[in-house]
Amino acid sequence: MSKILDLLEGRVLFTLVIGNTRTAEIPGITVAGANIDLIKYTPPADAELLYHGRCLSIDSIPATPDGKPTPALISYTVLRLTKIPILVVDSGLIVKPKIPYVTLNAPVGGNIAVERAMSYKDAEKVIENGRILGEQLAKLADLIVIGESIPAGTTTAGAVLKALGFEPRVSSSMPQNPVELKRGVIEQAVKRLKSRDPIEIISEVGDPVIAGVVGILSGCRRALLAGGTQMVAIANLAKRISDCEIAIATTEFVAKDKTADLSLAPCDIFVAKIPLAESRYPGLRAYAEGFVKEGVGAGGLSFLSSKLGISEDRFLAEIERDYEKIVLKK
Repeated sequence: MSKILDLLEGRVLFTLVIGNTRTAEIPGITVAGANIDLIKYTPPADAELLYHGRCLSIDSIPATPDGKPTPALISYTVLRLTKIPILVVDSGLIVKPKIPYVTLNAPVGGNIAVERAMSYKDAEKVIENGRILGEQLAKLADLIVIGESIPAGTTTAGAVLKALGFEPRVSSSMPQNPVELKRGVIEQAVKRLKSRDPIEIISEVGDPVIAGVVGILSGCRRALLAGGTQMVAIANLAKRISDCEIAIATTEFVAKDKTADLSLAPCDIFVAKIPLAESRYPGLRAYAEGFVKEGVGAGGLSFLSSKLGISEDRFLAEIERDYEKIVLKK
């Protein structure tokens, strides 16, 4: 059992790292936004929801085209119940959130199918800024929980894993994972690589959120990564760049996804049971049917909620309460 869990008795801080990659503009690769024009608003809107219980950058919360809500809703419920403090980190946003946040001065990620994610120099800068931030965060909290929001992040994560020598299988926000589309993008990106230097990999085929989280880990040296296959890629990179202690916590929906492979993680993985299959609302039951699955730290925060004594019955009731208030506006 990971020593990370021993830190739950101390001060916990949730850090949400958000950014954008132009890879998300490839048609069909993500549904993190009702249409391609809205994708750039998904990360800031997710962050705003955590603070306010509503979004400020767009009129409604991020959702799939038929209205299945962002996993930020689950994270919001956990944060409301546990009172865990939040820090939002901009690592390559197109649209800045209308809330207090820290910036790593990262560029927006390029479309890895046709170009570098960022320059090597930019990747170094983002990782260094993340390291400085991580060192300071470690002084504020015993356990740092890190989540992410970046549309198309599973594709860039797959490219990173491929570049590291793995045969990646990554999750998707859709039941029918566009595996062949992702594989084509990954192959196109990785064939440009001439090195397995971790920073070269991030700059060529990664994204700015990967760079930011890797940097924070190099500074804080100990964290719970709240996410799925993206965090598997990040953990592998972080272990190559710094001596850090990591565990991953994700949702049961990712763990059950046959198109994903969490076994590539170089650390312990914990799985949160989230009883959405029993919800009376179709938009929430959709998670158990293969939609959305993870993001915005939902898995890691849900795992913490169970460790902090919140029962499944209460958790479901509180998620439904927030769904009614935020989505249905009852």
